[in-house]
Amino acid sequence: MVHNSWHPFDDLNAAQREQLVMFSRLMRAFNRKVNLVSRETIEAFEERHVLHALALAWRAFPPGSVMVDWGTGGGLPAIPLAIRFPDVAVHAVDAVGKKVQAVQAMARRLGLANLHPWHGRAEHWPGRTHYSVSRATAPLATLWRWHRAVCVPLPAAPDPAAWAPGLVCLKGGDLSGEIETLQQAFPSVRVETFSLEPLLDRPFFAGKYIVTVTG
Repeated sequence: MVHNSWHPFDDLNAAQREQLVMFSRLMRAFNRKVNLVSRETIEAFEERHVLHALALAWRAFPPGSVMVDWGTGGGLPAIPLAIRFPDVAVHAVDAVGKKVQAVQAMARRLGLANLHPWHGRAEHWPGRTHYSVSRATAPLATLWRWHRAVCVPLPAAPDPAAWAPGLVCLKGGDLSGEIETLQQAFPSVRVETFSLEPLLDRPFFAGKYIVTVTG
């Protein structure tokens, strides 16, 4: 359970804040041509999408680590995390070519050399990773299956302030069924949930969570 409110923008330097402002502008421009995020939420993009994605920065991803964002869509959470953690290799995977092209174009405009978009189905991604992230992409059991197929150990134990290697994803609503299905398929996993409303201190995030799976 989370009790301390925190704002991820406090951890950003001036250049990173400017990148996020530019990302918001780019998303609005691209979203007119390609449906990357819901048209109903684009006016509140900073809260509903950027802040939501950056909730995953509540704990660190270690420098030199690798992360894959399954079903990145318009680059969420991949682009905000690539901005926040420039020393982490972030792979943005999606099966929709137009979305991957948009993410590639935004990454170039933002100068994100650590962001690597990839077009194809998650099951066919050829890389290796320490962390998997996602936002409303697939059930936990499916995400964990994708992660297990490509995960490798970190070369060194992470700092206690960092996430343990595994799945770190954004979810909403009643997760009891998803967690039960995951634990039936993979009995040895450890699942933790962290409520976003007290963490970010905003009513919009009621019923939204960070879910981690390790094991």
